[in-house]
Amino acid sequence: MPERSADWIEQSKRDLQMAGEAAATGFPEWACFIAQQAAEKAIKAVYQRRGEVAMGNSVGTLLQGLFGDGNVPTALLKVARNLDRWYIQARYPDGFPQGKPGDYVDREDAEDAISGAGRILQFCKGLLAGH
Repeated sequence: MPERSADWIEQSKRDLQMAGEAAATGFPEWACFIAQQAAEKAIKAVYQRRGEVAMGNSVGTLLQGLFGDGNVPTALLKVARNLDRWYIQARYPDGFPQGKPGDYVDREDAEDAISGAGRILQFCKGLLAGH
């Protein structure tokens, strides 16, 4: 399998840009989901560079898997766990007691998710640069 970490990191950047556009146009729930996807792809870029297989969609689990000794920066792990809640909850009405995700997710949530995904993207770019 060819090494395609550059493709993964570039798509992560595009996803993060799209998350900003979704937030700006009144779709904060989609901004949150896309931000989660951006973080997931950034981490998977590191796995790609290492020649490892990344399974699953949990940003927190994938991030922990990058460190065999489990020594993930605590603040970054918290960001990852916050992003993980948007993988399903931002897309499906049954993630809430009633209504749709757009009734519960607001611009502040979107901004937080976008900021967090940006932090993970920068972290992963640093890992890629140091590899």
